[in-house]
Amino acid sequence: MTTLARAESRTPSKKAIDAKHVLIVESSSLIIQILEHFVGEHLSNYVVHFAKSFSEGCSLYEQHKDQIFAGLVNLNLPDAPDGEMVDHLLARDVPLIVLTGNYNDKKREQLLEQGVIDYVIKESRYSYEYALKLIKRLEMNQKVKILVAEDSLAQKDYIEALLKQHMYQVVTVDNGVEALAAIKQNPDISLLITDYDMPEMDGFSLTKALRREYTKAELIIIGLSAVENNTLSARFIKNGANDFLCKPFIQEELHCRITHNIEAQEHLNQIKEWAFRDPLTNLFNRRYLFGKGVEFHRAAKNEDGQLSIAIVDIDYFKKINDKYGHDAGDKVLIEVADILIEQIAPHSVVRMGGEEFCIVMQGLDNSEASALVDSARQKIESTPMGLQAPISVRVSAGVATVLGDTLDQQINAADALLYRAKENGRNQVVHE
Repeated sequence: MTTLARAESRTPSKKAIDAKHVLIVESSSLIIQILEHFVGEHLSNYVVHFAKSFSEGCSLYEQHKDQIFAGLVNLNLPDAPDGEMVDHLLARDVPLIVLTGNYNDKKREQLLEQGVIDYVIKESRYSYEYALKLIKRLEMNQKVKILVAEDSLAQKDYIEALLKQHMYQVVTVDNGVEALAAIKQNPDISLLITDYDMPEMDGFSLTKALRREYTKAELIIIGLSAVENNTLSARFIKNGANDFLCKPFIQEELHCRITHNIEAQEHLNQIKEWAFRDPLTNLFNRRYLFGKGVEFHRAAKNEDGQLSIAIVDIDYFKKINDKYGHDAGDKVLIEVADILIEQIAPHSVVRMGGEEFCIVMQGLDNSEASALVDSARQKIESTPMGLQAPISVRVSAGVATVLGDTLDQQINAADALLYRAKENGRNQVVHE
């Protein structure tokens, strides 16, 4: 059976063809029902194929082998009692999570050495949810870059192999000095795994140096050490590390620590993103403007660069609310925001409040910025909006490029030009 989200078995749609596919091979109908429930919750954007036997699993794999992203397989199937399904898919380089009803430490080690992503015991509903969330995590890991600082070639290669198995991007260096350089060259590195005992700069010194520039939310640091010293973990944490592992470590523990820290970072970034977004239009809000916008203004002044600010206001917006209702007014705000994003990209669009927007355009002079804003104005004017009855919407705007001493001054200048546009009859852009 094949499902997309909670759908029943059906002919795959174009969305299904374009989506990533997951193969689940499980002989128990009850467990399949449980998995189907969690598939709808955690893998709604995937096409999931269910097979009840080795033969069905092989057949589904052959049908969809070019699209299979990962597999979740029962170790012991009626027609494959000794893990033949696992061997079959591993031989075809399918990232694989194994389900089993019986824990066997020797078998677990053997499977992990073979390259299985994880070995999950059928203990509770949480076990199945964990396995499916791990598949989604694998896709997310492809965007995560990890730096490994380790002077032992064997250890470095081992850690790199484990990370790549979970689909992380990996950069490796031999010591702390090289690690600092690598982070400068790769600003998208989000996590560092560093050994304690390294030449030129050890893990403590590296951690302290990085914490002078990066917070724990900006860069995750996990310390490693084979030194038998009970205080090392505490010293690493006190020096700014997020976490610590003793060598030799169990590979599941490494992955659990990494996942825990990355998910905490992602949740914090999501909260920050919400704090900088307007909930109605999903545009940036004033908090973003007076944070990031100040940085843009300072950079333009320091580097003798160009920064244009536009203030855009919907003409007669109160009349729209009064005539068509606030729901229609909200729809107009959303549609105007969408057009501004489409027309102004890649520049920043901010909802200042009410029906007023601010556009921050780096690197554009006054005429370029004015032309860009005016193209958005024309697009808004030509687009019927609202819920039921089409509403004709127009906007006015003021564009200021003279930097002034502060961002506030430049915004006020753009605001004054906006009022001039209003006084001149509205539905126009006035610039310096």
